[in-house]
Amino acid sequence: MIKNVRNALCGMTLAMLAANSAEGDLGDKLTPLADAHRGQVAIAVKHLETGESFSYRADVPMPTASLIKLPVMIEAYRQAAANDVNLDQMIVLREEDKVPGSGILTTHFSPGVQLSLRDAIRLMVVYSDNTATNLVLDQIGIRATADQMARMGLANTKLHAKVFRRDTSVFPERSLQFGLGSTTASEMVRLLGQLHSGELASESASAAMLEHLTHCDDRSKLVRDLPPGTRVAHKSGAVAKARCDAGIMYTPGGPIAICVLTAENEDMSWRADNQASDLCAQVGRLTFNHFSPTAKPAVDETMLQIGATGRLVEQLQRTLNKVLDPSPNLSVDGDFGAQTEAAVMRLQADRKLTANGRVDESTWLA
Repeated sequence: MIKNVRNALCGMTLAMLAANSAEGDLGDKLTPLADAHRGQVAIAVKHLETGESFSYRADVPMPTASLIKLPVMIEAYRQAAANDVNLDQMIVLREEDKVPGSGILTTHFSPGVQLSLRDAIRLMVVYSDNTATNLVLDQIGIRATADQMARMGLANTKLHAKVFRRDTSVFPERSLQFGLGSTTASEMVRLLGQLHSGELASESASAAMLEHLTHCDDRSKLVRDLPPGTRVAHKSGAVAKARCDAGIMYTPGGPIAICVLTAENEDMSWRADNQASDLCAQVGRLTFNHFSPTAKPAVDETMLQIGATGRLVEQLQRTLNKVLDPSPNLSVDGDFGAQTEAAVMRLQADRKLTANGRVDESTWLA
């Protein structure tokens, strides 16, 4: 039976860095990663119980892409508490409401379908649904998020326009500079800290917002290389030149607010191993290890072999590409097929294990 060995599935660079992550200052681990990235980087980390923190260009305004939907959610719940909007209010989807990009409404639902404001917020956060986001903005107002963030002292956190509707921009110059939204890493961590402490809303509303964030379906950035079962309430964003992720990691060492923003990235690909996504994953894992150096691996009572699918297979494929020389150049698609089996057999032979192509505990450890 496999034990989900938490470090075994990371890339070699991350694995070597993580090996020493229980020692030294967090900045000693994260700063070299940020310095080496081919693009702009901003990072903020704060332990929400001890106050221990790290920052790297954390006060520099950066583009948010869809990360700005997190403050939009917070403003929608604030307005609901003030009785300015009703989360149960039904919204009718029109053909003209549909916009391209991430989400499910545009592709899978017909005009005339009705959904509540609460459900539109859910789609906006969990699936980063662009059409749902614009439906939410129709209810709360485009400028409302920026105005409320400014009143909270978060002057750089602004939604500029509806998604894919630049003509609606209330901050035309910032739209040209940053796109959909802007923030700083420090402001985002501060906002997450207030959400965690219940300062932004009632206990029930705070729990509802965190529950939305916990189900964010983007597993490619901050959460990618965390130990299986780690709860993370987060929202990510991605456009060609900017990739980002921010959230609260609930670790054995306590809750950690974390934000990684990137911009002007040299690697604008949409591959699983995009450099900015890799950076987010490494920052997430090293931060986890720093605050929880003695965390024990969870147990996963499964064995991977031909026919297996899912995130563990993706991590296996990514690791095999890194550790085997020459690399098998597997597609990181989460499907355990003949090529993945052949790469596993190569690894097993190299490590003097039985080369059967099945990934059991001894193969994970290898």
